[in-house]
Amino acid sequence: MDPTNRGSEAFHDDEQSSTGGPRKRRTPREPERADTTPGGQGPVRVVQLVSGDYLLTVNPVDGSEIEPCPPGSLPARPERHGPEQRAELRRAAAPPPPARRAGPQLPLLHREEERERLGRLLSRGRSVRLTGPAGSGRSVLLDAVAEDCADLAPDGVVRLSGYRRTAGDLLHELFAAVHHAPLHRPDRAGLMAAVQGIGAVVILDDLEFGGVALDELLDATPECAFLFSATPDVPAPSADSHVEEVFLGGLGRTGCLELLERAVDRALTDEEADWAADLWFESEGLPLRFVQAGALLRLGVTAGTAGSEAFDAFGERPAAGDGTAGEDEGRRTVPLPTLAQAAAPATLLAAALGEAARETLRFAVALGGEVPHQAHLPALVGDTHADAAVGELLACGLITPVAAHYRLATGVADQLIAGYGEEWARQSAATAHTAAQHYAWWAGHPSVSPERIAVEADAILAALAALTGDENSGHRAAAVLLARTAAPAFAAALRWGAWERCLRHGQEAARIAGEVGEEAYFHHELGVLALCTGNLDRARAGLEASIGLRGVLADKRGTVAGRRALALVADRSGLALGARALPGSTPPRAVGAVPPLPPPRTGVGGRTSAGEEVPDARSEQSAAPPAKTKVTDDTTAIINRLPGGATAAAAAPAPAAGAPGRQAAPATPRPAGAGKGSWAQRLMSGGNRRNLLAAGAGALLAAVLGTVVTLGAASGGDAPRSGPVKPGQSASQQDGDGGLSADEPAAGEPGAPQVPARRGGHGDKKGNWGDGSASPGPSGSATPSSGSETGASPGTPSKSPGGNTSPTPSKSPGGGDQTKTPPVDPTPSKSQGGGDQTKTPSADPSPSKSQGGGDQTKTPPAGGSNSASGPAPGGKPTTGKPADGTPVA
Repeated sequence: MDPTNRGSEAFHDDEQSSTGGPRKRRTPREPERADTTPGGQGPVRVVQLVSGDYLLTVNPVDGSEIEPCPPGSLPARPERHGPEQRAELRRAAAPPPPARRAGPQLPLLHREEERERLGRLLSRGRSVRLTGPAGSGRSVLLDAVAEDCADLAPDGVVRLSGYRRTAGDLLHELFAAVHHAPLHRPDRAGLMAAVQGIGAVVILDDLEFGGVALDELLDATPECAFLFSATPDVPAPSADSHVEEVFLGGLGRTGCLELLERAVDRALTDEEADWAADLWFESEGLPLRFVQAGALLRLGVTAGTAGSEAFDAFGERPAAGDGTAGEDEGRRTVPLPTLAQAAAPATLLAAALGEAARETLRFAVALGGEVPHQAHLPALVGDTHADAAVGELLACGLITPVAAHYRLATGVADQLIAGYGEEWARQSAATAHTAAQHYAWWAGHPSVSPERIAVEADAILAALAALTGDENSGHRAAAVLLARTAAPAFAAALRWGAWERCLRHGQEAARIAGEVGEEAYFHHELGVLALCTGNLDRARAGLEASIGLRGVLADKRGTVAGRRALALVADRSGLALGARALPGSTPPRAVGAVPPLPPPRTGVGGRTSAGEEVPDARSEQSAAPPAKTKVTDDTTAIINRLPGGATAAAAAPAPAAGAPGRQAAPATPRPAGAGKGSWAQRLMSGGNRRNLLAAGAGALLAAVLGTVVTLGAASGGDAPRSGPVKPGQSASQQDGDGGLSADEPAAGEPGAPQVPARRGGHGDKKGNWGDGSASPGPSGSATPSSGSETGASPGTPSKSPGGNTSPTPSKSPGGGDQTKTPPVDPTPSKSQGGGDQTKTPSADPSPSKSQGGGDQTKTPPAGGSNSASGPAPGGKPTTGKPADGTPVA
């Protein structure tokens, strides 16, 4: 009965008590996880294992969850296996024996010398590499040497396979073969500490690497003696590895004839012996070629008797004779196979085998040479007795044992493709698709353990590789389903090399098929695997890709799982908020932590300390009224972009170097203690940077406001406020003006200054001044002539900054009379400091006299009391001595 469907309760009368009371119910089993696979196949396996200091929960639904392992969940120190447990592990790691053997058992022949030498070297603790071509009998020789060295080391003999394994994979398998540590995979440091104390004879077949990787394996296990087996195309060990090299060649002629007699289980005829001698010369004495030749002679197969002629009417092969000469002469009525046929016998042997054996070969070719386990052959082939096909193929020399399974012998796949080329090539994708569907159903069944699935890892990965790049969308979908089902089992069985390859095949198939959800799952698993192995960059890339894809699908549970794993990656890499970077890593550049640069300092001659010239202030364009200085956030942003190493300084408006009435402050030397340990930098390096900037801005604003108020009170006086700007006025401020021209009334309006006409001037022909007509300035705006005059003759009123007129002339500071300046003068006048001040044109071609007898007209600054006729800000007329604090021209 199906255990999931109990059926009627009438069949459980035995549960009713004998007293006739109510029937006692059995205690229900503990319910399993309610998680189900996306395909709705039922409950799934959720396995928790420890990897280093991580607790990994393999969740096939939303993705594996990883977290730091709690102290109570850390495994204890692993114990070593005893002799009985080691023997059980060796039997489990060996290929399963065939269900029915179809040929004789062949012993190891003519290898006593090599066997004795290898045992002697291993007994001395030396590591040896046995190099020989494919088909030379290396695996059989290793089995014999393993029996001889069973009692040499304290941890016995450990059999490993290097087929598609790296040095790291072999170290983990060696740890698992010696120690009892279920659901525990140590990290790199723990693994190195555990394998250093292992003392065993390690038999490693089918080695695929050498050089530096082999040195890493040898250095990690100093107490182990290795016996490697490799082909000549594998890289050799390094010169300083101290690995002995033993080459294994073919058998001699006598050994090949003896092997052929044992393969056919009878004595050879003279014709067969001559044929075997020619085959020995052609094959260089490889034992595999004579095993296949013995199968040809045993089955009586030639080019003309292939196929159905090798069987009788009942589908059975004719029995072999007892070896007498009469029977041999009567049986050998057809010629022997040619040397060309004996060199490539796979097609002839396949034709002589049964239908189940040929179908098994077809699946093996479609799976890249991997032969499915004999327990899967009845379901794949459709024959209940198909499990016997493994024995037939093994007796014919068409398959060889590799690790815990079988694969096609060297050259068999090429021979079968050449013999059944178009037919098998056309059906190869469909055959791989059938195998993938079967493995997906089988791996998802709850009764199948992860260890059983890991045995079929090579066949499953071969099916994924065959379907990933196929153009058929149904084949790609089958590959995605198989990868999604088998990957958690590989992770739970600690076959992480197969886990990674399975995830990469699934991710590629999902990308090509356009299944975004499945692709996100594979990216998440790859990120978790990289985190467990210590590759943080790869883990971050995989998890970020998974989170992005799941965000598109609005997968909340998957996104949460990905963000948790990504937070752990950030914590391990030192990039979390407030965490410190790992030693040797480059910390990220913090923009806000860079100290600001001090303001530029001006030196002598209007230049900075770096030698850069500070340009003088210009008044060529219309200037706006003085406004409040505002400190914006742009200042802070610019300061933050400056390189480090400078101290903070308060930002203040720097006066022009050449402006009259102001003098550049001398550069303040930097104090000795203002470097790395200054109080300002220590204060800004903390968390009060924003408060410090706000306090500095407030102090600066207060100082500016105080300056503006003081200047306004000093220069305002009792002058009336200016009216609005008229269309005919401009807001330009000329040199020597008492203020902005827009603040003065236009000519002809009440309050406008009246300039009396006088003779002898530079006015009109009658000698009169204009009535306040405006003269064009350099900026293109019309300015009243009364506001642009720098001086006047005695008796001529002049407008002062305070707005009062003075009828009495005043002397210039140089002691001479102030030069009379007409409204229009083409002769330019320069400022006192020699800068590029506004040049006032004059109609007089002769230069005007200035103070001290010079030819220049000194233009006082705006807002000062430097007029030749205007009074001081206090209302008193100026004489030959200027007021305190007022620059003179």
